[in-house]
Amino acid sequence: MNLKQIEYALAVVDTGSFTRAAERCHVVQSALSHQIARLEETLGVILFERSSRRVRLTPAGEAFVHSARPALEATRRIAEDVAAACGEVRGQLSIGEITSLTELDLVDLLAGFHRQHPKVDIRWLMAKSELLIADVQERRLDVGFIGVWPGQRLEGVEFRLLAEEELVAVLPMGHALTAVEALTLGDLEDQPLVDFPAGTGARRQTDEAFAAAGVRHRVQFEVTNVRLVEKFVQRALAVGLVPARIASSFKDVAIAAIRDAPQRRLYAIWSKTPTPAARAFVHMIEQSLANREGN
Repeated sequence: MNLKQIEYALAVVDTGSFTRAAERCHVVQSALSHQIARLEETLGVILFERSSRRVRLTPAGEAFVHSARPALEATRRIAEDVAAACGEVRGQLSIGEITSLTELDLVDLLAGFHRQHPKVDIRWLMAKSELLIADVQERRLDVGFIGVWPGQRLEGVEFRLLAEEELVAVLPMGHALTAVEALTLGDLEDQPLVDFPAGTGARRQTDEAFAAAGVRHRVQFEVTNVRLVEKFVQRALAVGLVPARIASSFKDVAIAAIRDAPQRRLYAIWSKTPTPAARAFVHMIEQSLANREGN
């Protein structure tokens, strides 16, 4: 067994495909499959159940992943920790954020981080909060930026509260509710809504608020990107509920405050045992927030 074989097997687990794993590892699929076959031969077990549609871990494969992921990470971190002890931050930094992050300009932060630590390989993606939380817990991501409803507990990660925000209603221009002086969730009971899919962290913000108010609500359109909310509202198909900062960037819609508005909390989250690159990036986040609070 060698580290490359472990890396290849974990890439199949993360991507769910031998083809995508080979692309991620920059090798041809036949070479990756051969190395995983040798790994299975060495261990004397089958790690993956293969079919034409999907790849699934066997019970032995589940046990392998439980031990292999921290072992591979610890090996990779040896060089990074030694370099950090000598004053140099290097390695990889994987960042994930939601599409509706409003509190930080992440691209600017990453640009500043790159100038300070040019030997760190930065990777970035956008995803839903629940996926980002799982990825940080499982060490597939170093740092995540998420938005969750106030009652959600964050477990298995370190976190820093970035902001608490109230959601506002975004209405089609000329909508009857634009004449209401102070909206409540009850005013939206019979309105078609556009929101994120049921079960997502973003959706819970509105679901919990309506439930607390004892008001029914009807989500007619489910979207995965906050910019689609703008389009549905512009075309008078639905009413949306989004953070005020995002609503202010929408065009050709009316914005109305809600007295019993849904709320969300924005957090930065990271592993309880961060890499040197992750520690340096979290420190930069803290500096950015401190500078803003001081101005």
